[in-house]
Amino acid sequence: MCEVFKVSKSGYYQWLKAKSSKRWLENEVLLMQIKDIFKASHNTYGSPRMTKELIELGYTVSRPRVARIMSNVGIMARKPRKFKLTTDSKHNYPVAPNLLNRNFHVERANQVWVSDITYIRTNQGWLYLTVIIDLFNRKIVGWSMSSDMSAYNTSIAAWKMAVKNNEISKELIFHSDRGIQYACSAFTDLLNNYNGLIQQSMSRKGNCWDNAVAESFFKSLKIEWVYKNKYLTRKDATLSIFEYIETWYNRNRRHSAIGYKTILEFEQLFINQLNVA
Repeated sequence: MCEVFKVSKSGYYQWLKAKSSKRWLENEVLLMQIKDIFKASHNTYGSPRMTKELIELGYTVSRPRVARIMSNVGIMARKPRKFKLTTDSKHNYPVAPNLLNRNFHVERANQVWVSDITYIRTNQGWLYLTVIIDLFNRKIVGWSMSSDMSAYNTSIAAWKMAVKNNEISKELIFHSDRGIQYACSAFTDLLNNYNGLIQQSMSRKGNCWDNAVAESFFKSLKIEWVYKNKYLTRKDATLSIFEYIETWYNRNRRHSAIGYKTILEFEQLFINQLNVA
C-alpha cells in the first residue's frame, strides 16, 4: 500500500499513531462531558438520551460510540424492577368505555390526559402519588400526594391542580384505570361539570398496557429516583418527589416520546411552528 501511494512506511505509521491519538483525546473529552451529564441527570441517562444531550451541546457523535464509552467505564442507567397491580376495581360504580384505545399520540395540548395512582414506601407508611399527564408533551399537569386512598385526596386533588393550570376550552379525553377513585360519583361529577367537553375513558380490566404512558412514568420515577432513596417520613418522600416532578421531569429530563427533547424545548418548538404557519 505504501508503494502504491508512494509514501514511506515510517510516515504511514506516524500518521496512524497520530490518528489514533486524536481519537483517544476526543473520547477522553467526551467521557468527561458524559460524566457531567450523567451526574446532572441524577445517574438516569442511558446512551440514547446521553447522545441527544451531547448533540445539543454541539458534539458530533453516534449512539453506538457513546454506548461504548459509557460501557468502558461502567456508566449505565438503572434497570427496571417488576411491578404489581395496585388498582382497586371492585366497586359498583359505572365503568367508562376505553375511548383512548392505546392511541397515545395527539395533536394538541389538553386533548388527552391520562392518570394513575402508585404507592411510595416510607418508614412512616405508604404515600400515595396520583398524577395526571398530558399526552401531547408528556407533562405532569396535575398531581397529589396523600396518606390515604380517598378520592378527595387522590384523583380529585390532582384534577383540581390540573384544571387550575390549564383551561379546558376544547374536547378532552380523560383516561385512567377502573379504580374506585376515578369511577366514584364525587370524581365523575367534576368531569360532568364541563358541559360535555370531557369524555371519560377507562382501561380494560387488568390491562396495564391500556394506560402505558402513566405506567411508564411511574417506572421512570421509581428507577431514577425512589429506589435510590430511603424515606423516613411521608414528608421526606413528598419533598423528594416534588423535586423530581417539578425541577427534573417537567423541565430538564429528555423524553423519548417527544424526540428526546425536554418538555420546555418541545413546547417552544411547537410555538415556533405555529408562528411560522
